[in-house]
Amino acid sequence: MDGYLLSITIFLPLSGVVFILLSGSDDTALVARRARDVALLASLATFIASLFVWWNFDPSSADFQFVEKREWFGEDGFSYHLGIDGISLFFVLLSTFLTPLCILASGAIKTRVKEYMIAFLVLETLMVGMFAALDIVLFYVFFEGVLIPMFLIIGVWGGPRRVYAAFKFFLFTLLGSVLMLLAIIAMYWQAGTTDIPELMAFGFSRDLQLWLWLAFFASFAVKVPMWPVHTWLPDAHVEAPTAGSVILAGVLLKMGGYGFLRFSIPMMPEATAYFTPLVYVLSIVAVIYTSLVALAQTDMKKLIAYSSVAHMGFVTVGIFAMNEQAVSGAIFQMLSHGVVSGALFLCVGVVYDRMHSREITTYGGLVHRMPRYAVVFMLFTLASIGLPGTSGFVGELLVMVGAFQANTWVAALISLGVILGAAYMLYLYRRVIFGALVKEELKTILDLNRREIMVFTPLVLVVLWMGIWPMHFLGPIEASVINLLEQYQTALAAAGDASMLAAR
Repeated sequence: MDGYLLSITIFLPLSGVVFILLSGSDDTALVARRARDVALLASLATFIASLFVWWNFDPSSADFQFVEKREWFGEDGFSYHLGIDGISLFFVLLSTFLTPLCILASGAIKTRVKEYMIAFLVLETLMVGMFAALDIVLFYVFFEGVLIPMFLIIGVWGGPRRVYAAFKFFLFTLLGSVLMLLAIIAMYWQAGTTDIPELMAFGFSRDLQLWLWLAFFASFAVKVPMWPVHTWLPDAHVEAPTAGSVILAGVLLKMGGYGFLRFSIPMMPEATAYFTPLVYVLSIVAVIYTSLVALAQTDMKKLIAYSSVAHMGFVTVGIFAMNEQAVSGAIFQMLSHGVVSGALFLCVGVVYDRMHSREITTYGGLVHRMPRYAVVFMLFTLASIGLPGTSGFVGELLVMVGAFQANTWVAALISLGVILGAAYMLYLYRRVIFGALVKEELKTILDLNRREIMVFTPLVLVVLWMGIWPMHFLGPIEASVINLLEQYQTALAAAGDASMLAAR
């Protein structure tokens, strides 16, 4: 089954969609429970399938593995081409790992439960397909398709301003993606193919690379999101249901970073070198500015949303520092952020389900009534700060080491983000957890229940696993990162030799 393992992993959630559609049309409690059970089973089966992918993955090879290729639009047209390397492997696993936890954590959803579960399963198929696609048109279909279920999750099951937040999210991301589509068409006209491995090997002219890079950047920068196109993210997080915030922060924000690694750097190396200072400037502003904005927040979700922008600023610096430590650290940081930020949004969801408020001032002294919750929240807070022994430390350390090799000033400036990150996260934790329990409405609040413990336990284990044994994750990434950097340096050297010959 190795020849079809990726297709099975991609489309297995849709089997759950079929069963849910056949379960009945009523919105009764029984039908809703069946929908939850089917969605959970389908997402767990998908996660198990992705574990088989990891188990059979060869970490010593930089080549694409589990490759599937079929004609799609005719012999010379687009193809259904799948495959993963060390860069995309863990993004597939991250998607399949978080989805069942999101479904399990969606107990607060009481209306249109069938449609909600269908949206999540379709979203999982699109996310996994995007990370596994090796045809640029197929990638674009999955990349844009993700917008639809996420738009519905925010717009139908979100908060009071859900429609505004959903449309803002949709329009921001769609505008950048239209420019990327124009760039894809230009690449097809120039190279005569939409096959990603072939496009990586094709030498686009420097002038064309500059325009293509900007078009792709318009799409990926919004997805990261980078400053100043980050303003859709706080609104989307605040209005989205808890599980929607988890999958948005955990997976969808990684689409931009993955796009830089898969397209911008290998296909447009000269343009990447040319625009690297621009990325550094935007990343530094994102790290410092959004950290300061996070310090000023009174809404817990908004604080964590702005912290995500700051953390992703670290990621973009690491990606464009273009050395092994920085790029590997950026990938590891994306994976860590996916787990940790998702867990932090779940922590907010726990108290919101009880008190229906996200305001920091609503809480205080929860350690007296919710000791288990206090321990879990503490672990993820410290992981977000980058405490040694947690997943957050490894990625930040590698990015800082790599950034110092590339540009000392950039590394020094983004290091301010570490200090500010500790400030706003500890501020949040202290105000919510510690202090005297004086508010009457908090004196009867209940600690984590069995379902919430089932959600948090795998997240806790993964955060500690990544922090204590990082080579289990860095090992499979290494060969692909080295190959990417070698291709980049070779392309720049060839371009330099060609320019020197032209000058003679």
